[in-house]
Amino acid sequence: MGRTDIISIIPARGGSKGVPKKNIKVLHGFPLIAYSIKASQHSRFISRTIVSTDSAEIASVAKQYGAEVPFLRPAELSGDKSTDYDFVAHALDWFQKNEGKVPDYLVHLRPTTPLRDVKVVDAAIEAILASSDSTALRSAHEMPESAYKCFEIQNGVLKTVGTGSYELDAANQARQQFPKTYQANGYVDVLKSSFVLQHHRIHGNKVLGYVTNRVVEVDSLEEFHLLEYQIARDKKIINELFG
Repeated sequence: MGRTDIISIIPARGGSKGVPKKNIKVLHGFPLIAYSIKASQHSRFISRTIVSTDSAEIASVAKQYGAEVPFLRPAELSGDKSTDYDFVAHALDWFQKNEGKVPDYLVHLRPTTPLRDVKVVDAAIEAILASSDSTALRSAHEMPESAYKCFEIQNGVLKTVGTGSYELDAANQARQQFPKTYQANGYVDVLKSSFVLQHHRIHGNKVLGYVTNRVVEVDSLEEFHLLEYQIARDKKIINELFG
C-alpha cells in the first residue's frame, strides 16, 4: 500500500473589502499568506503546498515563499459569494486532468488565521488519519460565552438562539449552566478528496471537531493590529515559521 498523499491548499482571493490586499498585507515583516505557506512546509505529513488564487500578484508572492501555484482560479469562482466547495472542486478537477490523480487528503489552511503551531496542524492530520469513518475534520475553539446565551432580533424583539423563545430570563443563568459551544476558526481543516468527489460537498455529516486555543481571524484592520500586538508580545510562532 502506497504512502498517503496529503497536500495543503491555501485559498487566497485577490478581492478583499475589509482589508485591501489582505492576503499579501505585511504582518510583522512577512505577507499574511506566507504564514500559512510556512506552516504547511514545516508539517511532517504535507508533501506539497498549493495556493489557489485568481490574482497574479498573490501568485507571485506565494511562489517567493516556496508554494506551488499550478493554476489561476477562474474569476467566477473567486467572487464574494463563491464557496469553499467551489475552489476545492476546481483544484481536484485540475489534479485529475493534469496529474491523473487526486491527493487522498487536502489540508485546508486559511491565510486569515496565520498564527499556527505546526505541531497542532500535524496532530489534527494524525487525528483524521486514525478515524477512517470521519467525513472531514474542522478546527474550532470554545466560545467565551455559550451560543445558547445569544439572541436573534425578530420584528425588533429579542429571542434566544437556542430555544427561539422570547422569554429571556432563562438566558441570564450562569454560563456554566449551558453547554459549551465552539466556533470554527480556520486553524486547520482536513478534507477527504474521495468524500468531496462522491458527495459534492466538503465536510459532510461526521466531521471530527479538533479543539485549538482561541485564535484571531483577520477580517478587519483592527484584527490585523491585534495580531501585530500578539506577535510583538510572543515571537515563538514567527520564529518557528521563519527563523
